Amino acid sequence: MRLAFSTLGIPSLPVHDAVRLAADTGFEGLELRAHPEEPVHTGLTLAERVDVVEEFKAAGVEVLAIAGYAKMAAPGDDDAVLTDAQELLELARDLGAPFVRVFPGGGDSGPEEADATAARRLAALAPVAADLGVRLLLETHDSHSRGEDAARVLAAVGHASAGALWDVLHTWRAGEEPGASRRLLAPFLGYVQVKDVASAEDTTPLPPGEGVLPLPEIVELLTRSGDAGDPIGAVGSGGSATTGHRAGPSRGWLCWEYEKRWYPEVRELPELLPGVRDHLLSLMPKD
Repeated sequence: MRLAFSTLGIPSLPVHDAVRLAADTGFEGLELRAHPEEPVHTGLTLAERVDVVEEFKAAGVEVLAIAGYAKMAAPGDDDAVLTDAQELLELARDLGAPFVRVFPGGGDSGPEEADATAARRLAALAPVAADLGVRLLLETHDSHSRGEDAARVLAAVGHASAGALWDVLHTWRAGEEPGASRRLLAPFLGYVQVKDVASAEDTTPLPPGEGVLPLPEIVELLTRSGDAGDPIGAVGSGGSATTGHRAGPSRGWLCWEYEKRWYPEVRELPELLPGVRDHLLSLMPKD
């Protein structure tokens, strides 16, 4: 599997510095947090998007995903949510990213209402995503923290361009066994976010391997051949309007999400990257 990390761990770091950091530490991709307080967001001009593409090209690093904040199950009218998500999809297309991350965000809605809202919006967006060469990924998060929850919505959508992002912390904290999460998400999975914490109650981020998450089991499940057919996360392509590039099939991605933005007191991400890379590679089967 290929390794990436999220820019959530390097808040506001310029794109040039972020891609050089990835290249210098052996990470092949970056998940870009798309927010106005970050260098990459939907308000970028076309010229600024071209500059981002050129930075990644020069460093030999890929844009894995645009990590947005549109909430598919949030109460309220659809229009603002659909507009937000479409802008994220267009940004992904322009930067050559194969994936866009969205949240459930069901809030106080009951499960049936939240499912129906999310499925309706994802069904409306999936053909748009397909036309742009991008997959829209619903993260296992908040109101839909389990693989069972995300899979239930995505099965109702029934479109290849609407998939899942497996955040392993949230499924674990929700009490779902990794094997169940893998089985439920396998038909839909785009890629996997890995992280680590001290306990289910103390979610202060730790480098992978220093906490209690069952990462060896999860990586073994992801890389094991057999019941899932193609490797999880192996299908997914994106295109760039600014470069004409279209990505081919991938070996699947593990993306380290380190929530430095929300926990400023934790260690700096750059100093941790070499050890994190070595640890994640050590979990993978040797050829």
